[in-house]
Amino acid sequence: MAQTLPDVRQNGCRKPSGRAADRAGWGQTYLRPEAVWPLSRGEGVTVAVIGSGVDASAGAGAGVLAGRLALGPRFHGEGDAGRDCVGHGTVLAGLIAGRRTADGGPSGLAPGAKVLSVAVTDDAGSTNADLLAKGIRAAADGGARVAVVAAPIAEPAPALAEAVGYAAAKGMLLVAPTGPDGQSVAVPVYPAAYPGVLAVAALSADGSPAGGQASAAPAAPAAPAGRASRVDLTAPGEGLLAVGPGGGAFTASGPSYAAALVAGAAALVLGRTPELTVEQLADRLRATAYRPGTALPDPTVGWGTVDPMAAVAATGASAAPGAPMAAEPVVVPPPADHSARRLASAVAGVSLGGAALVGLAAAAVRAGRNRVGRRPE
Repeated sequence: MAQTLPDVRQNGCRKPSGRAADRAGWGQTYLRPEAVWPLSRGEGVTVAVIGSGVDASAGAGAGVLAGRLALGPRFHGEGDAGRDCVGHGTVLAGLIAGRRTADGGPSGLAPGAKVLSVAVTDDAGSTNADLLAKGIRAAADGGARVAVVAAPIAEPAPALAEAVGYAAAKGMLLVAPTGPDGQSVAVPVYPAAYPGVLAVAALSADGSPAGGQASAAPAAPAAPAGRASRVDLTAPGEGLLAVGPGGGAFTASGPSYAAALVAGAAALVLGRTPELTVEQLADRLRATAYRPGTALPDPTVGWGTVDPMAAVAATGASAAPGAPMAAEPVVVPPPADHSARRLASAVAGVSLGGAALVGLAAAAVRAGRNRVGRRPE
């Protein structure tokens, strides 16, 4: 599943896959969302997908988002955000909140969350700063608590920077990839380079940074303020199995898919701790990440790999990035209370022992006196 569809004019929109989604991908096995679901499935949380749209069929009938897909505006072309010519946004939505298919296929991280689709690209998947800015504002106004910005751009723009600030003020966490899918870049991309945006890079199946993203490029000299390239978190993002338009399985690779998984993890956290602010939520995800074992933040993997279970189970409203957070203790039922009996026995034992010692001491003193008072014959 490519992020763009450059031959759309010649060949039309992306065709449904004929493959069956009959197994979970390695990314799901790696992140273990099933362990989190007894605590949170993301219920009550809306996650916006700001990109190519989300196929409306995914939200109807037997679709993986049935009953949980809201269609927002489309800012380029005709129709609403339920048309996804590229297919990219549909895959992202499935990774975030898709339910498990009947044949045991992949599930999204937060299968109880709702998805708000906001379309900001043309039919080939291209976009610009003004379209992204409109999409971010629409997502925030639509009640989303988390939004993944699927299509990064190479240049900053005042309208986009203002939209990022608007989202934060409305209580929406923005998650964005550190680079375009399938391209190796050594320059910042936006909105990921803006302060306040959670910038996500992709991991390959062996745990190393995946290719084709900013984090895989050689470290660049420090950039001017507002253009600093950085990575906050990583997540699986290479060779993922996901349900796309038409319900078939697609293989997906790139940091945009890793960003979708981090957005899903954020929804799980909010599903259990909805009172967190944007800053507290971002800090929670960074502070509970699986550490790379290097100085933090690491230039290629940031604070580490997102850990949904640790993030959901952590306590405390916020923590400085990199600081350990407390996990809620596991409550084990106490054994039967025999403390009174044990205490009585202990006291009795001490008393008897003490009496014996006193008796022995007294006998020793008498014996000594007898020896001292006895005259030799």
